[in-house]
Amino acid sequence: MKLRRVLVGAALVAPMVVGGFVLARDGSDAPGNAGGAQAAPPEVVVAEVVTRSMPESAEFTGTLAAVQSVELRPRVGGYIESVRFAEGGRVKAGQVLFQLDARTFEAALARAKADQSQAEERLVLAESKYARGERLLADKVISQSDFDVLKADRAEGRARVEAARAAVRTAEIDLHDTRVRAPIDGRVGQALVTAGNLVSGGTANATLLTTIVSVDPFHVYFDVDEPTYLRFTNAGPTGRQADGRVHPVPVRVALLGEEGFPWEAKLDFLSNKVDPVTGTARARAVLSNPDGKLTAGLFARVRLETGAARQTVLIDEKAVGTDQQGRYVLVVRPDASLEQRRVELGASEGGLRTVRKGLSPGERIVLRGLARPGAKVTPKRVAMAEAAGQEGSRP
Repeated sequence: MKLRRVLVGAALVAPMVVGGFVLARDGSDAPGNAGGAQAAPPEVVVAEVVTRSMPESAEFTGTLAAVQSVELRPRVGGYIESVRFAEGGRVKAGQVLFQLDARTFEAALARAKADQSQAEERLVLAESKYARGERLLADKVISQSDFDVLKADRAEGRARVEAARAAVRTAEIDLHDTRVRAPIDGRVGQALVTAGNLVSGGTANATLLTTIVSVDPFHVYFDVDEPTYLRFTNAGPTGRQADGRVHPVPVRVALLGEEGFPWEAKLDFLSNKVDPVTGTARARAVLSNPDGKLTAGLFARVRLETGAARQTVLIDEKAVGTDQQGRYVLVVRPDASLEQRRVELGASEGGLRTVRKGLSPGERIVLRGLARPGAKVTPKRVAMAEAAGQEGSRP
């Protein structure tokens, strides 16, 4: 029985851990504490919230897409004579990528030119007969019907010349199209047909030779939620240009693994409807890519400016706790006691997290330490940005 009483007494003076905070008796009624002195409040690291003037923004996920994308197909059919590009490389508009066997097209052009020469000679003869017929008709040597035949022969000769010239132009175009050229600047894909193969052209079922995508600029597609969409559509003239398009507000973009949002873009399109299933609307931004590092299909994080600049509170995200009711921080009151405060977080900025609701400029919050709401603490003050940098540098 005596041993049991000792164990129970030891349990009464042992610290208790409840909800992530250390709850401990102050030991004032312990047998060895004759003076009744209380232990000093626990020390915690605190920092004053950072306040900056920042535009209101929202973050979304999106993908990169080429502004122009071409499936290259031949306009004429024939045998591939040579492939004249490096797969995966950059090409210029007008550059020859495939050369078809041009011998049959050269022969067709020569035949068309011969037909044109023949038609022109016949027209010369018809014009001469017509001129002589006009004189004879005036002298009443030939009848009007004979003259009408000469007039019709001249008109037919002129038509044949025009047809022959059109045939020559068609043959020239076909011969030109035996050199399959890049229609845009961009990056070319794999050669899907190699030299020696027969390809068809000029129809919807023409052989696919390769693909080309433009590289500068790029489009960034992302879906915005209904509140963001309504902010733009309800803005009236201030949210739209004269032609009804959305204003090119700034957009920041980050690729997978990048810190912050290093890429600058401009919003240039907002859909005219909201998807009733997902509750989102498609948006698009234009992103410059002069060095060609970006590739279509890459995942991207997008930050869109949704409002004018205002004073914004930022904190180190490591100061934020989570429970069943949501996110919170511990605010240090003027009397050094702690208050649990619910917060609504926004986007990240320079290693800190913006706070939409819950904190005011000048308030101090706990960054590290064992404490509980309502308890008094011994604050050890540091700078918020400095604390965030130290935490970010740890392995």
